[in-house]
Amino acid sequence: MTASARLLIVGPQGSGKGTQGVRIAESYGIPVVSTGDIFRANIKEGTPLGQQVTAILDKGDLVPDELTSEIVRDRLSQEDAANGFLLDGYPRNTAQVAHLEAFLAERGVALDAVILLDVPREESLSRLTLRATEQGRSDDTPEAIGHRLDIYERETAPILEVYGAKGIVDRIDGVGSLEEITSRIFAALTARGLRLAA
Repeated sequence: MTASARLLIVGPQGSGKGTQGVRIAESYGIPVVSTGDIFRANIKEGTPLGQQVTAILDKGDLVPDELTSEIVRDRLSQEDAANGFLLDGYPRNTAQVAHLEAFLAERGVALDAVILLDVPREESLSRLTLRATEQGRSDDTPEAIGHRLDIYERETAPILEVYGAKGIVDRIDGVGSLEEITSRIFAALTARGLRLAA
């Protein structure tokens, strides 16, 4: 029996959504669809898309909504995503929500749940600062981290109002051990009637 779960994980940088996303996807037998990973893979392989994205990022701009949505639609059309997926990093604003909703509606499906990893700003900052030190990430300066958190609060947080109105947002306390947070997520999804892959 294949489980079916169409999920979106949302949270500020440093909330642990990448780590939790992989755990959720494995447990439900669905692929993680991360825009960041798709962009990085294309950039590494030097594909036409990768070159296009590199040119945009080199100017310090964000990849336009339409291009991002096109990439995600293509990925969600692949066979392994037919029974479900976990979106990470998309939609990141209300325009992208509209693109995603239209795409899913065409297929007669909808998101089952939006997992919000709730982490206080101070916690995100301290986690990202630690990560920068441990991984030597030059893009994780306090200014850059603060800027990314501002963008999240300004652009991404409003999508939660859209999904909140649909009653599909599960607000998960994102502070605690990895296991504790995963357990909270599974409990919320089980309460929605979503079953783990056998």
